[in-house]
Amino acid sequence: MKHLLSINDLSSDQVQEIFETAADMHDVQRREVKKLPALRGRTVINMFFEDSTRTRSSFEIAGKWLSADVINISAKGSSASKGESLRDTVLTVCAMGVDGLVIRHPASGAAHQVAQWVDAAVINAGDGMHEHPTQALLDAYTLQHRLGSLDGKHVAIIGDLTHSRVFRSNVLCLTKLGARVTVVAPPTLMPSGIGPWSKEAGFATSYDIDEVLPDADAVMMLRVQRERMSGGYFPSAREYTVGYGLTRDRLARLRPDAPICHPGPMNRGLEIAADAADAAQSVVLEQVSSGLAVRMAVLYHLLAGEES
Repeated sequence: MKHLLSINDLSSDQVQEIFETAADMHDVQRREVKKLPALRGRTVINMFFEDSTRTRSSFEIAGKWLSADVINISAKGSSASKGESLRDTVLTVCAMGVDGLVIRHPASGAAHQVAQWVDAAVINAGDGMHEHPTQALLDAYTLQHRLGSLDGKHVAIIGDLTHSRVFRSNVLCLTKLGARVTVVAPPTLMPSGIGPWSKEAGFATSYDIDEVLPDADAVMMLRVQRERMSGGYFPSAREYTVGYGLTRDRLARLRPDAPICHPGPMNRGLEIAADAADAAQSVVLEQVSSGLAVRMAVLYHLLAGEES
């Protein structure tokens, strides 16, 4: 595996291999000294052209705990803010001899393009509305830890599907692991052309959250991405919550052991009520912990080499 640009870059066996490594990395978080020498002498650049808390900080910690030298570059503090092209920026950085490039960019396909320009290993940390593979891996890892094998499990993904790269990667990852996936959204937030894709990829679509929830083994709520919206996708925030939010009433209709996921950041009171976000079955913080372990595993598999 040279790069991680899409979940399609991985087979189901490779996903499980990453999960096995992540389980070992998870143990590191419980140690007093959280340090492994696996990436000593390697340099990893985190290039984030969009805002991030969880992904950026977890990739930074993951690299440092593996003993890599980690440097963070953001759009506001780089020459990109002066008009430098993406190509010139990444070629300049990679000319310094870096080993790994973690990139988040608002343009779909940016990570794939960067991988064609550079020799360094490229990890897609989210490209526009296309994909976010490490988020899907950590979500599946968290659910597998809670539910055991995902084969045959019913996972409902609910919310703003049109603008969600997390939804696209999760559908690919969960179906690869044998899960039965149903995606739910209002008609205005259901991606156009999803019908043929859902048949090909093997997942179901629905506009009725109340029909899907009681049968779900796990629920993933997606953030309403207002920063990507131009126009009225729903009349009001209250109407969206009434129609598609995980409210207190809907929480009561969920199976008591069904994990509640959210990739974050959460819009409390919009797509998810505080009661659901803080419920005993919520795994939101567990996802954050899993994310660090999974990203350590990804960096290890891409950069450690056979000797390690």
